[in-house]
Amino acid sequence: MRQTWVLALALSLGAAVSLGITRFAYGLLLPAMRTDLGWSYTLAGAMNTANALGYFLGALATPWLMRRLGPSTLLWGGALLASAFMGLSGFFIDASPLLLQRLLAGVASALVFIAGGLLAARLGARHPQHSGLLLGMYYGGTGLGIVLSALLVPWLLEATQTQAHGWRWAWWVLALACAAASAVLVWPARVMARWEAPAAVPGAAALTFRWRQFAFGLAGYTLFGVGYIGYMTFVVALLRAQGSSALAVTVFYALLGLAVVASGRIWAGLLDRHKNGRALAMLNALLGVATVLPALTHWWPMVLTSGLLFGAVFLSVVASTTALVRHNLPPAAWAAGISAFTTVFAAGQIVGPTVVGWIADGPGGLARGLVFSAVALWLGAALATRQKALV
Repeated sequence: MRQTWVLALALSLGAAVSLGITRFAYGLLLPAMRTDLGWSYTLAGAMNTANALGYFLGALATPWLMRRLGPSTLLWGGALLASAFMGLSGFFIDASPLLLQRLLAGVASALVFIAGGLLAARLGARHPQHSGLLLGMYYGGTGLGIVLSALLVPWLLEATQTQAHGWRWAWWVLALACAAASAVLVWPARVMARWEAPAAVPGAAALTFRWRQFAFGLAGYTLFGVGYIGYMTFVVALLRAQGSSALAVTVFYALLGLAVVASGRIWAGLLDRHKNGRALAMLNALLGVATVLPALTHWWPMVLTSGLLFGAVFLSVVASTTALVRHNLPPAAWAAGISAFTTVFAAGQIVGPTVVGWIADGPGGLARGLVFSAVALWLGAALATRQKALV
């Protein structure tokens, strides 16, 4: 088991790169870039919409690439590409090339995230008694990227605020962090590439992935994508608009990231117990509560509670869909199932940031945008309750 835990920890760096840094660090950079470049909230949100569009395209391409290259190659290759695109974002100040870089980084992060999720599912299949925790460890790795971003970005923005476009240094330093993580990912990729892919078992041919059978789970997960990304894109901008210091933002975001790391252990039992959409529904509902809190109050303890609850839940929503696929389909169909859920997740993320930004540019500002996000999450929870187990 010792090698299993070390492999799971190393694999978790894939989630750290693909979501923790490549996706979510932008929320820390958004206030400084928006002020420096004169962006509206709609344009600021469009940056993460472009990233989500790239993620969507990457999710569509992943099954084809997986058949030709295998998940191990996609894992470390996608991580290297994500590192390169993060670094390139520091060389532009015009919106068009920045949008392109965010799109390309989204494509790369989808390759990493899906490949890593599939490898984590295979690792869990070797140790069924620990499968929920192993999945949680992988998705919880996103928290490592969030914590690292929280420690680096506010400090770098403060240190370079007198420089022209000083925020560019944050992109470059984050790219170096991604490159270091990519180097570590080569090891689990090589080890697991030597394992035989799970083969179909006799009698399992009928249990292939069918979109119709997972319709309510897919719909609930789509709305999760719509709702959660508004919070992760704009919550730091809301805190800064409310007068929070760089230190306060660091504390808030680091605690959120630590909660993500812990979330794998918190919800492992829930993911192991339920073969239907109950876990997805419960976690979506809790996430809606966390999302709406900063829109209702500026009281700092409640804001910190929002961050802790959000961090403790949101990546476990992702893990719950992998568990749903793993519980209801044979191993040979896992890649198709995980890719389908990732595709609708990405589609939801395309909508979320721009809509919340558009709402924030109107009356009510960012607070009203977060209310929209919370409502989307609660609707997703209601739909997920209708998802039945297949086996």
